[in-house]
Amino acid sequence: MRALHALISHHYWNRAGGGEIVCAGFAKVFDVLGFTPLLVSPIRIDVSRYSEWFGVNISAYPTFDLGFELKAFGMYTRLLEGLAINKALKKFDVKIVFKDNPVPKSVVSVAKRSRVRLVEYIHFPVEVFARGGWVQFEDDPYHAQRYSRFPMNIYFKLYLSLLSKIVRDNPFTDLDLVLANSEWSANIVKSVYGEKPVVLNPPIPPNVGVVENPKTFEAREDIVVMIGRFGVEKRYHWVVQEVFPRLKKVVNNVKLYVFGSSTTKSSRDYYKRVVSIASKLGLKVSTSVDDGNAEVYIIENAPRATIISVMDRAKAFLHATINEHWGVAVSEAMARGLSVVVHKSGGPWSDLVMEGVHGLGYATAEEAVEVISKLLTDSSTWSYYSGKAVERVKGLTFNKFIEKAIQLIKKIL
Repeated sequence: MRALHALISHHYWNRAGGGEIVCAGFAKVFDVLGFTPLLVSPIRIDVSRYSEWFGVNISAYPTFDLGFELKAFGMYTRLLEGLAINKALKKFDVKIVFKDNPVPKSVVSVAKRSRVRLVEYIHFPVEVFARGGWVQFEDDPYHAQRYSRFPMNIYFKLYLSLLSKIVRDNPFTDLDLVLANSEWSANIVKSVYGEKPVVLNPPIPPNVGVVENPKTFEAREDIVVMIGRFGVEKRYHWVVQEVFPRLKKVVNNVKLYVFGSSTTKSSRDYYKRVVSIASKLGLKVSTSVDDGNAEVYIIENAPRATIISVMDRAKAFLHATINEHWGVAVSEAMARGLSVVVHKSGGPWSDLVMEGVHGLGYATAEEAVEVISKLLTDSSTWSYYSGKAVERVKGLTFNKFIEKAIQLIKKIL
């Protein structure tokens, strides 16, 4: 008898990000439920480093891909997922499909004929841009940072045009279960479709863990940490130009550590740009954590152990993205007992720091400097928000994510 599979589709498995830990989590969910998880992608799949990146081993699960290699036009790989899914549906006995991008109409048609369940996890409902449904689109800084200028504006508009032709009509009528990563994303979905998806926050990777007794204020250094892939929407350039020079005037010995992945040409180019900006400002810059004399450390593709080591020495975590959809790096920092500072927008503000309850927020560079310097110099303020951070993320562990997801999936089987 052939195994009954649960198909998990992701456009690019080969990096360490929030989408990847969610997909890895659902692979484990389906395994617990008795299915054989099948990892699917248009791009050649390599999950050999998931144990290192996340502390989750999914290497034993079968894979199916179209054999493409990602060299450029990464966003467009999402448009090919439908082709990969439909080919997999012909080859394997599949009971349920999980996808963390919009499900194509073609997959909906095949699934309905075959009585295959469909689950979509929405990081952000990007198809609303193509349909003009989200009134804030024209002013959305997250996308404007990256896609407002030539040639990226053409790149993005063409993607939206193609997406609008293939995407399902209404997720709530076409699919069996619609999930979202945050209340913020869920409310945008509701503003477009009139119905709100179930919010299932992404998990904290097991190899980060939630510390029971974080290091004290006195045991830490005047270090500010930032983590995330190297991309212009992460606004590392803004922090280096506008925030850090001001912060140095208040806290003279402060150091900034920026960790990010750079697995594509665009991310690598942005990494070089941030290093160049910091150097031109006359800051002491290093691209290695082993250099003890630098003021700004800009590190690409650092091992997880290195990042955790620096987080455990630091006092503050700074997140600069505007309208971030969730912010897995923020939750990881909170799990290590860091006091966090986020922009007053998006999922980090609404779902993680709960609009100032479990962390601090800012709207301008001056406000960012004010709250960061307070955390670096005031032990009582730091201790309060360190405790509130850990309190918030205890419900975001990988095991709790699995438990919640299992109950949601059981309802549609």
